[in-house]
Amino acid sequence: MGLAFGSFLNVCIYRMPRGISVITPRSACPKCNAPIALYDNMPVLSWIILLGRCRHCKAGISPRYLFIEVLTGFLFLTCYWYFGWTLSALKYTVFSFLVLGLIFTDAETKLLPDKLTLSGLVLGILFSLIVPVNDLASHFLSADVSLPFSDAITFRLWSLTDSLLGAAVGASFIYGAGAIYLRWRGTEGMGFGDVKLMALVGAFLGIKLTVLTIFAASLSGSVFGLGTVLLVWLKRTHRFAKRSADAHAARQRAWQSAQVVYRSFQMPFGVFLGSMALVASFVGDRVLNWYGRFW
Repeated sequence: MGLAFGSFLNVCIYRMPRGISVITPRSACPKCNAPIALYDNMPVLSWIILLGRCRHCKAGISPRYLFIEVLTGFLFLTCYWYFGWTLSALKYTVFSFLVLGLIFTDAETKLLPDKLTLSGLVLGILFSLIVPVNDLASHFLSADVSLPFSDAITFRLWSLTDSLLGAAVGASFIYGAGAIYLRWRGTEGMGFGDVKLMALVGAFLGIKLTVLTIFAASLSGSVFGLGTVLLVWLKRTHRFAKRSADAHAARQRAWQSAQVVYRSFQMPFGVFLGSMALVASFVGDRVLNWYGRFW
C-alpha cells in the first residue's frame, strides 16, 4: 500500500504546483507525451525494468520517482511497526503521506500546495476526535475544568482542543517569524505555505511536538545554510587562488561571493519543517522526556 501511495504521491508532486488535476489525464511521459501503460506503472518494479527510461522516447526518468515510492513504503511500514494495527497507525500514515508530498514539492518548486496543507489541516482536526492528542490542554486544563459530558465525549473535546491549539501555535509562530524578518530585512523570508504547513503539523501532533519541530527545523536549516555558505567560500577560494598569487585577496573575494549566495539563495524551509515533523511524530516524546530529565 505504501508503494502504491508513493506512486500516486509522485503524481501529486508533479501536477499540483502546475495546477493539473491528479485524476485526469492519465500519466504520460513529460518528454514525448506518450501515455504510460499499466504494466509500466508498477511501483518500483517498472522503474527498475525500464532502467529509469521512457519505453518510447528513452528519455530519463528521475530517480526521485523510485526514491519517493520506496520512502513512502518505508514510512507506512514504520507506522505499522510502531503503532500496530490501530487507528493511530492510520492517522500517522496519512500524516506521513501528506508531509512527504509537501517536502518534495517544496524542494522541487518552492511551493506548498493548499490541496495538501489545508486538506491535511482538516484531517488532523478530524483525527483528533478518534485518536487522542494528549497534550497541554488534556494534561493541565482537564484536571481543573469539569465538562458536563460523558468521559468519552470529554476526552474527544480535550483532544480536539489540543489539536486546535497545536495548529494555532504552529501557524502563529511561523507567521510571526516571517513578519519580523520582513520588517528587519525588507524582503519576504517565509511564504504563507510554511504557515499552513505548520498548522497541519500542529493539528496532528499538538503543541509540544509542534514547538519541537520548529526548534529542530530551525537548527537543521541553520546548519544547512551555514554549511552551504562555507562550501561556496571554500570552492571559490580554491578557484580564485589559482588565478591570483595573493591568498588573502582570494579569500576576501571568495567571502564576498559567499555573501551574495547567502543573500540570494532561497532555502525551502518547508523541507526542514516537514522532515523534523516526521521525526517528531515517531521519537518526539522520547526526546522531550530525555530533555525533561535535566530539569
